[in-house]
This record gives sequence, structure tokens and C-alpha cells, in this order.
Amino acid sequence: MPRPQKRLAGTAGPDKKGLPGKRAKTEDAGEISAKVENSSLQKISASKDSVKKLSSYWLMKSEPESRLEKGVDVKFGIEDLKAQPKQTTCWDGVRNYQARNFLRAMKLEEAAFFYHSNCKEPGIAGLMKIVKEAYPDHTQFEKNNPHYDPSSKEDDPKWSMKSLTLF
Repeated sequence: MPRPQKRLAGTAGPDKKGLPGKRAKTEDAGEISAKVENSSLQKISASKDSVKKLSSYWLMKSEPESRLEKGVDVKFGIEDLKAQPKQTTCWDGVRNYQARNFLRAMKLEEAAFFYHSNCKEPGIAGLMKIVKEAYPDHTQFEKNNPHYDPSSKEDDPKWSMKSLTLF
């Protein structure tokens, strides 16, 4: 009897319209699955030889070239991270709900790829690890900050950030 084929979410079936940009996880060991969304964070899970251990890797996008947002340069690249004390920084300014949820789902000591986006040579520039659980992003409350969100309340903040360091 032939084995049924797996179909990726987003593959149009006879009655269904495809959902571009999304992939479903597969169950085969050794395969890499990625959840691709229009967000600044993406989670990639890769399984080893057995299904027992599942490692998580995060893709964290940043722009290494100057770009003004509300008159403030929001540039931040791998070189800027290297210049930070103990090569550690907070990952602030995330203002996409899906990306915020991914950020909150990150666990301590998990790995993250530092991805240069929107530049001449986009790609992975380094490897980081999560060193602090999610906590409120202070920039949402600062009126002069380009990431200010007037609808966010200090007693119930909408936005979170994480602290990361280079491996």
C-alpha cells in the first residue's frame, strides 16, 4: 500500500487556497522545519538522530546600516553588539505581535542567529544565546523613543524584550 504523502500548509489542495509564506512542521527525524512569518523573529527547530531531543534556534533580524526612524538612527549590527559591555544587550523595539510572542517563548540558554537584514549583504552575522527571560520593553513608555507606544500601560505592558550575548 502506498504511503500517504505529507503536504505542507500553504500547498493548495482541491478545495483549499494556499497560504504563502507558511510551512508546517514535519515529523521525520533529521528534517529541519521552519515557521516563516512576516515578523522580525523566526523559530527554527532541528531534531537530532532521534526525536527524543529537539534543539531550538532563533533567527533575530537587525539592520546594520543607518536608518532614521522618527529622527533617531535605529542601526544595530553585530559590530554594535561586540562593542557592548560583556557583548550583551537587550533586544528591544519589537513591535509585531507574532514576533513578540516568539520573543516571549525563547528559553534561557537557547541559541539565536544574529541576522543582518535590509542591507547590502544580508545574512547570518553571528551566534547569540538568550541570557535573560522576557521582561517589559522600556522603550514603549519613552515618548521620545521611536518605539514609543502610547497605548501601552506600565501596569500592563504590551511589549517585551530579551537580553542576549554573543557565543
